[in-house]
Amino acid sequence: MIRYGQQDITQADIDSVVSVLKSVNLTQGPNIPLFEQSVLDHTYAKHAVAVNSATSALHISCLALGLGPGDRLWTTPNTFVASANCALYCGAQVDFVDIDPRTYNLCPLALEAKLIEAEKVGCLPKVVIPVHLAGQPCDMAVIHALGQRYGFKIIEDASHAIGGKYKGEPIGNGRYSDITVFSFHPVKIITTAEGGMALTNSAELATRLDLLRSHGITRDPALMTEPMHGPWYYQQVVLGFNYRMTDMQAALGVSQMTRLTDYVKRRHTIAQRYNELLADLPLTLPWHHPDSYSAYHLYVVRLQLDKISATHRQVFEALRAKDILVNLHYIPVHTQPYYQQMGFKQGDYPQAEQYYREAISIPMHVNLTDPELQFVASCLREAMGL
Repeated sequence: MIRYGQQDITQADIDSVVSVLKSVNLTQGPNIPLFEQSVLDHTYAKHAVAVNSATSALHISCLALGLGPGDRLWTTPNTFVASANCALYCGAQVDFVDIDPRTYNLCPLALEAKLIEAEKVGCLPKVVIPVHLAGQPCDMAVIHALGQRYGFKIIEDASHAIGGKYKGEPIGNGRYSDITVFSFHPVKIITTAEGGMALTNSAELATRLDLLRSHGITRDPALMTEPMHGPWYYQQVVLGFNYRMTDMQAALGVSQMTRLTDYVKRRHTIAQRYNELLADLPLTLPWHHPDSYSAYHLYVVRLQLDKISATHRQVFEALRAKDILVNLHYIPVHTQPYYQQMGFKQGDYPQAEQYYREAISIPMHVNLTDPELQFVASCLREAMGL
């Protein structure tokens, strides 16, 4: 069985987790700040807040930026539902911007056109969440410039993209956004089992994020409304959540971070091999903007359906029948029943919908062997009836 994504766990990873199990710090302990610092060292951001999932990181990022009832958040329809749901958690409204047909990321031209119209009717977004699909960064310089012009804040959903680069700099450095969010789910570039992180260069935002991840409670006298009663004292100063990462998860993350660069290099090697093996097939292979260095979380092919006899579903099911566990990233969010109840409908975002009709994520993880890559390519050829 060949999975589309899979974690790589070494003995060093196991030893790091076992060391925590033998300690007194199973939940909150020294590995959490160590993990946060390891990500800061890689990205050159100033502040990091580790949490129990990227979904949690998106939620508290929205809250830290003041998103609430009456506000609007825009994101791409070509993403997992969490990128949009985080706005609804805050009582805000959601809208979408169609994708670029080459990168499959939020299209800056479509964003600008939508902003121009929104300004006319007084319904500009407070927050925009560009999603770095498959590990390729969005055109953040353009999106940032639009943010400056139209006054919205930016959260980079970089759940797929730790280890990638934009304009030669690491994704997560905060040059073009207020907050960046990473995911450490097992199929991502590195894993903490479940887990996420929010990065920012703003000390004020970092303080808010830190409060929100842990019930809104502080032991910092500077944040309290009255003098401490004693060494036991704490105050709840905002309504927060139990979104904390455990020390066991963080220990795994610290160990995984030592291999991040090697992991991304290996993914590029696999992608190049796929490019060679699939070059003569009626497929649209991943295209990358020259300003981007993808983390290659996914390798997405698009079927050229007018050139093959099989349907999208038939190709997908034929590959699964060969124990190649392909997947599809993503079903456009606006087509989900929950979002259609809000008034979204088929046809609203034609580029994302066309992508969905053609896309398949084929296996991409660091332990794939060359015979497995050749098998995937051979089965894909057969599935398309070639």
